[in-house]
Amino acid sequence: MEIKPLLLSFFFLLLLDASKAQMPGFVSFDCGGKENFTDEIGLEWTPDIKLIYGETAGISVTNETRKQYQTLRHFPADSRKYCYTLNVISRSRYLLRATFLYGNFDNNNVYPKFDISLGATYWSTIVISDASTIEVRELIFLALSPTISVCLSNATTGQPFISTLELRQFNGSIYYTDFEELYYLSVSARINFGADSEAPVRYPDDPFDRIWDSDSLKKANYLVDVAAGTEKVSTRKPIYVNSKEVPPQKVMQTAVEGTNGSLTYRLNLDGFPGFGWAVTYFAEIEDLGPDETRKFRLVLPGNADLSKPAVNIEENAQGKYRLYEPGFTNLSLPFVLSFRFGKTSDSKRGPLLNAMEINKYLEKNDGSLDGASIAKIVSYYSSSNWAQEGGDPCLPVPWSWVQCNSDPQPKIVKITLSGKNLTGNIPSDFAKLTGLVELWLDNNSLSGPIPDFTGCIDLKIIHLENNQLTGELPSSLMNLPNLRELYVQNNMLSGTMPSGLLNKNLILNYSGNINLRKGSKSGSHMNIIIGSSVGAGVLLIATITSCLFLSKGKKRYFEQDQLDHSPPVQRLVSSKSKAHTEAAYCFTFSEIEDSTRKFEKKIGSGGFGVVYYGKMKDGKEIAVKVLTSNSFQGKREFSNEVTLLSRIHHRNLVQFLGYSQEGERCMLVYEFMHNGTLKEHLYGHKSINWFKRLQIAEDAAKGIEYLHTGCVPAIIHRDLKSSNILLDKHMRAKVSDFGLSKLAVDGASHVSSIVRGTVGYLDPEYYISQQLTDKSDVYSFGVILLELISGHEAISNESFGVNCRNIVQWAKLHIESGDIQGIIDPSLHEEFDIQSIWKIAEKALMCVQPHGHMRPSISEVLKEIQDAITIEREAAGAAREGNSDVSRTSIHSSLNQGSMDLGGTDNCLSFDESIARPAAR
Repeated sequence: MEIKPLLLSFFFLLLLDASKAQMPGFVSFDCGGKENFTDEIGLEWTPDIKLIYGETAGISVTNETRKQYQTLRHFPADSRKYCYTLNVISRSRYLLRATFLYGNFDNNNVYPKFDISLGATYWSTIVISDASTIEVRELIFLALSPTISVCLSNATTGQPFISTLELRQFNGSIYYTDFEELYYLSVSARINFGADSEAPVRYPDDPFDRIWDSDSLKKANYLVDVAAGTEKVSTRKPIYVNSKEVPPQKVMQTAVEGTNGSLTYRLNLDGFPGFGWAVTYFAEIEDLGPDETRKFRLVLPGNADLSKPAVNIEENAQGKYRLYEPGFTNLSLPFVLSFRFGKTSDSKRGPLLNAMEINKYLEKNDGSLDGASIAKIVSYYSSSNWAQEGGDPCLPVPWSWVQCNSDPQPKIVKITLSGKNLTGNIPSDFAKLTGLVELWLDNNSLSGPIPDFTGCIDLKIIHLENNQLTGELPSSLMNLPNLRELYVQNNMLSGTMPSGLLNKNLILNYSGNINLRKGSKSGSHMNIIIGSSVGAGVLLIATITSCLFLSKGKKRYFEQDQLDHSPPVQRLVSSKSKAHTEAAYCFTFSEIEDSTRKFEKKIGSGGFGVVYYGKMKDGKEIAVKVLTSNSFQGKREFSNEVTLLSRIHHRNLVQFLGYSQEGERCMLVYEFMHNGTLKEHLYGHKSINWFKRLQIAEDAAKGIEYLHTGCVPAIIHRDLKSSNILLDKHMRAKVSDFGLSKLAVDGASHVSSIVRGTVGYLDPEYYISQQLTDKSDVYSFGVILLELISGHEAISNESFGVNCRNIVQWAKLHIESGDIQGIIDPSLHEEFDIQSIWKIAEKALMCVQPHGHMRPSISEVLKEIQDAITIEREAAGAAREGNSDVSRTSIHSSLNQGSMDLGGTDNCLSFDESIARPAAR
C-alpha cells in the first residue's frame, strides 16, 4: 500500500489538560482559532493550532460578534471519522458541549449534515438548516477512563465541521442517576421561565456554565401553546438553591404564574421519543396574603396516580425563596410533549414555574470486542500517523486501516498496514483478534518470528511479504481451517516448509527465502498464483484459469523452485501489490447440473433469466440464475459483472457464491433464501406484522447504504422492488439482483442510453433525464416503504380508485390530508404504534419527491426506520411490563401527527412508581 501521510491521514488528536485552564475543570476550545483569548463573560479560549488535519475557515455572520464564532474547522466529506481526544478525571461527571455555526464557510450554500459521537456511542446528527443559526449539542456523562474521544463522521451532505468544543466539570453528586454506568444524559431542554430577556443565563451566574434558555426566545418548535393568563413574576431577593442540581439563583428569581389557574406549554424534545430524566424547579418568590395559598397539580387525564400529588411550593421547600426540585428520573417521553399545571380547588393562586430540565438517556455502546488488543498494538507505534486515530476502532465508523463486521459489538475482520514502516517483531496481540479474516502487514521492516495465529480460526488471507522475518514457517498455520492465501516471499525465513501447507488448497508464495526448503508433498499440484493488484480482465482470466484446474481436482500453491519458470498468466502476484481483489469461484457446468438435478426446480424468474434451486454435495443450498442469451452484451459484460459481484460482501446483500460460463451458457450462483421475496409475504398468504416489516426495511436499507457508501466507487442498484428483497430462514432481509447494477463514476451521475427498472418503482426524474444517481434508488425504496405500510402493490388498476393507478399518488393524497388510517394495511390489525407509522409514511413521501435533490439519502432513511423500531420496542415494553419499576416504553397515540399530548385522554405515561410522587430528590 502506498503511503500518502497528509492526504490519507484523517484523524487529528488533541490532548487537552483541564488543569491548565484558569477555571478548574473547564476546557474551551476555539476550533479554527489562532490565539488564546478571554471572552466577555470571563471564559478562556484555546485555539486548535496544534492540529495538522482538517482545514480552518473564517466566517462572518450578521449580529454574531463573539470571537469563537468567527472561525471553524472543517473536514472532508468522506466515510471516515475525525476525533478530538480530551483528558478527563475518571469517576467525575462532566458537561460536554459542541457547537456548530455554518456561516457558508465553503461558499456553496449546501447545508451540511453529519454525525457526532462520544467514543463508540452515537450522540446526535447535526442538521444545518440555516447559515446563521448555532446548533448546540450537550451531553452529561460520568468519566470512566482518563480520556474521551469526540468524533465527527458520516457526512450526508456538505462537510463535517465544528465551531467550539467545551468541557465543564461538575462536583458532588450533581446529575447522579442510577443508570450512569450504562447511559449518558443527552440534554434536550433547559428552560428559564419568566426570563427578563432573550439572553440565556450561563457563566458566571451558573458556576458550571450550563446554558439556561429564555422562555421568551422565539425558538422554532420549542415552546408553543402558552395558556392565556400566563404572566411573568420576579424578585431580587436571594434564593436558597443548595440542593441536588443547584440551578443558578438568577434563574430561580424569575418564574411564570398561571393567573387563570393554568400553566400549559408544548415543546419539541430533541432526540425523543425515548426514556428520559425530567426535573422541574420551583421557588415561591411572591409574598402571599394570609388567606392565600398556592397549590397545583400536574394534570394528566387518564393518569390519576400521577395527578394525585399536589405541589405546595412553600410547604414542600420548607419556606419561601427556597428551591423545591421534584422530578422523574425514569420517564418515557414523546417527541412532542404537552404539559399542564392546574391549581387545586382549594387554592387561591395559580401555579408557578421557575425552570425545567429534560434529558434523554443515551445508551452507551460498549464498542469493539477487540478494543483492548488493538490499543496494545497501537501503543507500540504511538508516534506514527496511522496510530493517531481516536475513538473506538470500529464504531461508529472504523479506523482507516481497520475493517469490522456488522455485529452489535463488532470484531475486527481485516487489518491493512501495508507499507507503514513497521519495525520490530509482529505484535502477538494480532493473534488475539479472534475474528480476523485478513491480515496485511506486507512491505514493512518487521523482523523476528511469525506469531501463532491458531486462535484466529476465520483467518483466510495473510500477507507478510517483503519484510525481514526470521525463523521457521510455523506449523500452526496448518491448523487454520479457512486459510486460502499465504504470502511470505522476500523475507529471511529458514527451515523446512510444513508439508501440511503444501497439501492445503492454498495460494502460497514463499519465494525469496533462500534458507527455506520445500520439503515433501503428496499428490499432484498445479502451480498457480492469482494476483491481487490487476485489472478486471486479467483477474477474470486468472479466475477462469484457476477454475479449469480446480475442476480437475488440482490444488493451488506456489513453489520456490517454480518461480522463474511460470508462464506469464500464472505469475500475477507482484511483490509490491497494494490492494486485494477477491476472485469469484468458478463452478463447472456439471457441478451446477448435479446440484440442481438438471434444473429440476424453478424458484423464480425475471428479465435477466430463470432462477433454479440447487443443493451442493456438502449440503449447502444455492440459487442458480441462468442468464438469458441477451442478458449481457457478451463475455466482456459478463466478466465485468462477475468482477463486481466478487467484491461485494455485506450481511444484508444476498451472498454471491460464484459463476459458471461454458460457451454461451452464463450462470450466477447465490446463497438460497428460504423465505422467498418480500412481495410474496405482502401480497400472498404469509402476512407479517408491522414490527417485522420495519426490521425488513432496516435490513434492506443497510444493504443499499453499503452499495451507496461502502463501495468505492458507489454502486447504484437500479431495480429495487419488493421482489428483489429476499428473506432468509430467520426472516432477515437481503437485497438481491445486481444484474442491473452499474458503477457510479466518481460520485457523479451516470448517463445511460437505456433506462432500466420496473414500472411503479422507476424514478421519474431518471426516466426523463436518463441521469442515474443514488437518489434513483431512494425513490424506489420510498415505494417499497409505502408497500410495507399499505400492503398494496406499486401499480394496480383496482386498489387506488378511478383516477389513480400508482401507490405514490394514492398514498400522497391520504398522508398530506392527515388520513394515515386510510392507507394502513388492514392485516396489521392495529398492532402498531401510530407514531412509527407516521414516521415511515412521512419519510416515504420524502423519498418519492419528484426531484432527486429533494430526497434524503438512504442513510437518513435508515435512521428514521431505526427510530420507528425504537418506538415499537418501547411500546411493546409498555404492554409487557405494565406498572413495573422501570418502564422504558413508548406511547400509543391516535394523533395524526404521530405525537403525544400528555393532557390527552387516550395516552398512558410510563414512569417509576417509586418516584411518581413529586418530592425533593
